[in-house]
Amino acid sequence: MNMFMSWRFWVVMAVLGVALSAVLCDAGCGYEAIFNFGDSNSDTGGFWSAFPGAPPPNGMTYFKHPAGRASDGRLIIDFIAQRLGIPLVSPYLKSIGSDYKHGANFATLASTVLLPQTSLFVSGLSPFALLIQLNQMKNFKAQVDQLYAQGSSNLPTPDIFGKSLYTFYIGQNDFTSNLVDGIDKVKQNLPQELHGLGGRTFFVQNLAPIGCYPSFLVQLPHNDKDIDEFGCMIPYNNAVVVYNKMLHVALNQTRNVLSDANVIYVDSHKALLELFRHPTSHGLKYSTVACCGNGGGSYNYNPKVFCGNNKVVNGKNLTASACTDPENYVSWDGVHTTEAANKIIVDVILGDGFTDPPFKIKCT
Repeated sequence: MNMFMSWRFWVVMAVLGVALSAVLCDAGCGYEAIFNFGDSNSDTGGFWSAFPGAPPPNGMTYFKHPAGRASDGRLIIDFIAQRLGIPLVSPYLKSIGSDYKHGANFATLASTVLLPQTSLFVSGLSPFALLIQLNQMKNFKAQVDQLYAQGSSNLPTPDIFGKSLYTFYIGQNDFTSNLVDGIDKVKQNLPQELHGLGGRTFFVQNLAPIGCYPSFLVQLPHNDKDIDEFGCMIPYNNAVVVYNKMLHVALNQTRNVLSDANVIYVDSHKALLELFRHPTSHGLKYSTVACCGNGGGSYNYNPKVFCGNNKVVNGKNLTASACTDPENYVSWDGVHTTEAANKIIVDVILGDGFTDPPFKIKCT
């Protein structure tokens, strides 16, 4: 097992170790809660609860105001919750107004699998790495076991952990930060033994085609020969494909180890790549250009001023503002997807051919 494969395997083991006492179940609306782990792709307000400041126009489409999400509206995790018929999942770090009867979201913007070696204010990476999120989950369960019997009204019943869907969407920040310096520098120090929380079904999304993201098209080194017919960077997308294949293999290995768990590989990469390549086939118009950004041109992305912010650069006042029609875009801010894209992705990945083993949510 090479270093890259080893790193990938232990990521999976760290994520899925919580299933060692799990019981296999069939997919369906029988899931009463979601426990989510991830980064900004599935953060529903955790980061901005710890570090307030999410500006408008985030949230403009569905919530009509910033709602802790790096998008104009709902995320993939939100649409999955709605498919299950449960409320949108509250962030674990949100102390005011949260209701955890239907699970908790431990994801935070800028989170990584590996523990960051510097502070948020130096590296830009969240202190709430995967290990921290999993420890928060263990603490959550302990608190439920203790406080539910005392009559706490916003907590689930102690048996909820065997009736929940555990979702994971994390790794992009590890991947992109290491790609800049060379993929061979990926580290492999990960926890290997987290278990006993009673989970039954694990829904693990692979990594997105970052070579199509406006922010990376602007910031990552490449030349014209590296761009494919769809405007995406070939080398970086190829690297992601290799990475995702290793994830798939590692999940298969983990499935053999955790034979009583339902371990699901989710090919959201395939769904999103299709949107970037053929947006008009899915009712969208723009793929590799950000709705909310600055600079116009091919990408409308300026790394010096992010969506919703104002900044003076070289004596000029720059504003990264939103388009008026985010429903026509794949990319929201150059790094994240729009609500329109997220809805399409969920419709696709919960259909045929995008999960291994097959997984569907069937509600009667």
